[in-house]
Amino acid sequence: MFKLNFKKFAKIKKHIREHKKRYLIISGILVLVIIFGGGAGISYFYFKSHQKNPETQQTQEKNIYVDFALEIYDKIQKEHWNKVSDEELTNLFRLAAEKLLGAPQKPSSADKNGLATMITEATQNMEEAKKKEFSASLANLVLINLKPFGRSALYTKKLKQELVNKVQNVNPQNDLYKTMELDETASQKELDDAYGKKIAELTPKVEESPEAKEELEKVNYAYEVLSDEKNRERYDGSKAEPTVLGKLIGSDVLYLYMPRVSPTTLEDLKTETEKFDKGEKLNNLILDLRGNIGGSLDMLPYLLGPFIGPNNYAFELFKQGEYEPFKTKFGWLPSLVRYKKVAILVDENTQSSAEVMTATFKKYNVGIVVGTKTKGWGTIEAVYKLENQINADEEYSAFLVNHLTVRDDGQSIEGSGVDPTINISDKNWEKQLSAYFSYREFVDAIKQALSSEPGKI
Repeated sequence: MFKLNFKKFAKIKKHIREHKKRYLIISGILVLVIIFGGGAGISYFYFKSHQKNPETQQTQEKNIYVDFALEIYDKIQKEHWNKVSDEELTNLFRLAAEKLLGAPQKPSSADKNGLATMITEATQNMEEAKKKEFSASLANLVLINLKPFGRSALYTKKLKQELVNKVQNVNPQNDLYKTMELDETASQKELDDAYGKKIAELTPKVEESPEAKEELEKVNYAYEVLSDEKNRERYDGSKAEPTVLGKLIGSDVLYLYMPRVSPTTLEDLKTETEKFDKGEKLNNLILDLRGNIGGSLDMLPYLLGPFIGPNNYAFELFKQGEYEPFKTKFGWLPSLVRYKKVAILVDENTQSSAEVMTATFKKYNVGIVVGTKTKGWGTIEAVYKLENQINADEEYSAFLVNHLTVRDDGQSIEGSGVDPTINISDKNWEKQLSAYFSYREFVDAIKQALSSEPGKI
């Protein structure tokens, strides 16, 4: 900091009085030094920061559209399953901007600084509404063009809620009470009476009317859910429907249908298997994963425990060059131990975490996997909150593929799927099935399930 010698200053002042005219200019300079000397740096910054230079002002002001894009950029580089370089990612943004603007774009550098400059220049003459639309569309285009294409995206509040409902098996469009023409206060007797009335009304029409058949299936399902005390209590509280439904085929085969994996699936599995856990004859199990859309990966270390035991390596995930193993966090279910013969049914619509389950069943020889190759949707996605928002009326999130799943042979499930032990596309699949299961009644039950739509045996 500048320090002033006051004794010396007094002499200078005296000298100035004596030679006022000669030193008039020097006096002016010293006064300026006295006033500004101690805070010269601060005064200079203040002056420069208030210059009416458009370029300088722009760098000082917060640009929410740039910040939004850069946060997406950072999320991709940190959380995406694949390492994406600055050059690759900047190029993705450039291509997306060119598509939206219909004109060539030239980032000043292949990194975040170049991206910031490109977005600033592209949006500087846009109206605010147009800036919001452009920024959201730009982020979405970049995300959906990450590999595998179309899996990642920019999520709105609506899309995020739809995903939550899907994972939790909540269908806002499906009112089970409305299907039964009852309200939530209906007693069990009222439910039974309504069911009997519906069955009598629809059954004669099933052969001639596809609509009646579909309605009857809805009625059967609604009654099955609402007549179970635990399922009804949960449905009344959260509208979450069960993710495991059981049915006996004959006297010694249990058929379990699992349409998705949700946070309640382990509880559903326990509830359904306990219903049938009686007597000594029942020891054959069909687990139907056909059409299972996957869901909650977090549940798999718990859900696989009842099938392969506690603290066993259940599956692996891959991210940015590293494999991450997961062990089971739950043990055997007494109500499942009784099953000596197990068949797992899969098809081309079995996907995501259901494919991981299938690979684990094969690895541990839990049962015989029967059906067709699974979908090959070997990605795990997550929703990431964004701190920088561009629209007060919307809350955007980044829906991003953050891991790839690995099958029993160590290869990625993505694009390849999981092969069944017995592929029903083979001409001699029934012979193979009989070779694995010598019990005729069980073979017939498997064939019966395969000839029916999932969950509608």
